[in-house]
Amino acid sequence: MLENKRTLYYTLIVSLGGFIFGFDASVISGAVGFVANEFELTAWQQGFVVSSPTLGGIIATFTAGAICDAIGRRKTLIIIAFLYLISALASALAVDYWMLIAARFIGGMAFCSLMIAPIYIAEISAPEHRGKMVSVNQFNIVLGFSVSYFSNYYLLQFSQSGLPLVAELGLDQQLWRWMLGMEIVPALLWFVLLFTIPRSPRWLMMKGYQQEAENTLARLFTTGQMTEQLAQIRASVGQKQEALMTRLKFLFSHRMRFPIFIGLIVGIAQQVTGINVIFFYAPTIFEQSGVGTNAAFMQAVWIGIVNVVFTVVAMATIDRFGRKPLLIIGLSGVIISMTVCAWGFKQATYSLDDSAISAVVAKYDGLEARQFATVKDVQFDSDVAFKNAMIGVLGDKQFNQYQSDILAEASQINAKLILFGIIAFVASFAMSLGPVMWVMFSEIFPNHIRGIAISAVGVVNSLVSFLVQLVFPWELANLGAALTFMSYGAFAFIGLVLVLKYLPETKGKSLEELEQKLV
Repeated sequence: MLENKRTLYYTLIVSLGGFIFGFDASVISGAVGFVANEFELTAWQQGFVVSSPTLGGIIATFTAGAICDAIGRRKTLIIIAFLYLISALASALAVDYWMLIAARFIGGMAFCSLMIAPIYIAEISAPEHRGKMVSVNQFNIVLGFSVSYFSNYYLLQFSQSGLPLVAELGLDQQLWRWMLGMEIVPALLWFVLLFTIPRSPRWLMMKGYQQEAENTLARLFTTGQMTEQLAQIRASVGQKQEALMTRLKFLFSHRMRFPIFIGLIVGIAQQVTGINVIFFYAPTIFEQSGVGTNAAFMQAVWIGIVNVVFTVVAMATIDRFGRKPLLIIGLSGVIISMTVCAWGFKQATYSLDDSAISAVVAKYDGLEARQFATVKDVQFDSDVAFKNAMIGVLGDKQFNQYQSDILAEASQINAKLILFGIIAFVASFAMSLGPVMWVMFSEIFPNHIRGIAISAVGVVNSLVSFLVQLVFPWELANLGAALTFMSYGAFAFIGLVLVLKYLPETKGKSLEELEQKLV
């Protein structure tokens, strides 16, 4: 790589925030079932536990762009790291539902690191390597996802080991607290390391700190590259410091319509296709295919591994093939994989015979075979109808507690087909919508309003994510898995049509060149 090693070093530090986001966002996938049982949550409350950080992210994103333009990218990232740390501590110590919601909401406010980190990385990178460098942040996000799945799985296995240490640590009774508390370690590390990075040279020039900007560029580039970068930055930002209202007025002017339109297409498509449902509810989804709790946690680990592998594929190809081809390939894969999942769930049937009922009853002291008399040997062709029948027999609380084992015994379903569809979806997303969106966000907006522009489209992206996460438990209970996944495939098809028709290619162009072309 031609860039100075310091550029990569600073990128790795900044992108550690992506790792923490990935861990924070997906660790709840393993904890939510235990939390639901402990606090006796409804489907909507479960959805809110999972989605509340995204709601915090929406609120923070409204102001994050203006803040990072005002006080700088580095200071903003330091504040974000502190929020992650506070959230992890409070989540692990939550004494009731509302305290957990508040703690996760605070952590969600730190999710705006997803827009601040790419801005910083793009502003210290050379054009020919910018895609790869910004994608390092996405790689760390998926690495965080993967580590959280491994962490949840091994904590679950350890809690079932029967060792004396398990009881001493409270892992047998408070497993979810340990799952959520693991985030404290990377959050503290990131907070400390952020004090070692320089301020963004483009932000410094916008604020009139010319000498510091030149010193920073000299540390990042060769003399020739530094001269070229300085010339482009000066031509773009000059020495003026525009007021916030002036930048907002420009953001909503006719000159910005096309960049904003492109940002909205990519931002909405990234979330409406259901990726965060897969990431944040992975064990829950796999339990619907009747594999049981432990196998569901293990299959979630495979999601993390595939996510990492195909993000590396995207990093290796994004500056070679371009942004648009990756989006086309990825969205096509999402359409196919979601159709496969919908078909797999549609073909499933559910029934409980004597042996299945005996197997479930043997696992739990609170169950008796006679409770299942009205549903014994009855075949259901819909997961919704089966669940409603079981709720009628057991009640909400008991069914939620025993759901995984009941589905494991009752389901006649091609679980391997479901697993294939989910993994294919994750692979398609990881090589396209995942990294490409943040790369494009860091490229398509002018220097002087980049922060608030990414805030604007980031709010829409987060709002769509929040709604998709919030309604998923309700969709699963009322629409069923087949129709839910089919809707994600339909949204991906709409996104593909819009990408084919409108999306420009941005690879290999400087930020200043793109400003001239798009604005």
